Amino acid sequence: MEDTKLKNIAEIIQKNRSVFWKKHKKQIPVWIRAGIQLLFFVLFPSAFTAAFSGVKYIAGQMGTGAQIEITSFVMTLIMLCAFTVVFGRFFCGFACAFGSLSDWVRAVYVWVSKKLKKKPVTLSAELTAALSQIKYIVLVVILLLCFKGIYVRLKGSSPWDVFSMLHAGNPALGGYLVGTVLFILILCGMCVQERFFCRILCPMGAIFSLLPVFPYFVLRRDRENCIPGCAACTKKCPSDIGLPENDSIETRGECFMCQKCIGTCPKRNIHCGISGKQKGNEWWFTGIRVVILLLLYLWIGI
Repeated sequence: MEDTKLKNIAEIIQKNRSVFWKKHKKQIPVWIRAGIQLLFFVLFPSAFTAAFSGVKYIAGQMGTGAQIEITSFVMTLIMLCAFTVVFGRFFCGFACAFGSLSDWVRAVYVWVSKKLKKKPVTLSAELTAALSQIKYIVLVVILLLCFKGIYVRLKGSSPWDVFSMLHAGNPALGGYLVGTVLFILILCGMCVQERFFCRILCPMGAIFSLLPVFPYFVLRRDRENCIPGCAACTKKCPSDIGLPENDSIETRGECFMCQKCIGTCPKRNIHCGISGKQKGNEWWFTGIRVVILLLLYLWIGI
């Protein structure tokens, strides 16, 4: 009798496990990505700031005619650029603190809107595409200010400094009025547009988008097998971009490698590289990139 009960319990557990797996299978990559984002957000929040400090340092040294030394900031910049050339903008999609913050702010805003039974406000794809050129202007302006030696005198105006101080648990923002206002405005933008900062304002994003990417790790789609008229991948993409097709050497500089398109494709046509053998979101493959990035961080001492 007891054996029968135990067998029934085991069958119920197995059935519930199977139902849970089928129901949440597509969510597992989302959970994994959120966990990786949280890991980098907590342990390495300064990677973005350090890399961009390298950019500002180089511009400043060029402006004064001083020698450019390989500082930790410059090494971080070189490392992240090299990592992006090989793996695409995986850093932006998984390891950038500002990018992760943008994802979470947008998610909270959408959740609150649903609870209030209101449709979330979202900028149109056309408007966002037009505004995305601003990040190149931001980059050029900051480079010019650093080159002229003016940027160092603008203390308190950087939203990145405000974010770093708040992340470190330092709410003493006296003297950072301009930076605080800009940071609040950026948070508001994150609500109404997924990856608002990354797409529109990020100067490092401007640099990353101009870098060539090793073709094997670029996400592609088998267009011939797509459902006619389907644009699920583009609709899910935070950058509103269409993926390059098989056998194309084209890359998408605005792709954050967030891999959201892979899970939403009804035909599972999206893959990594040209051969199509690699899907691109396998746990082990994502894990390898995470480990490489962590080792580089530890080596540089971020």
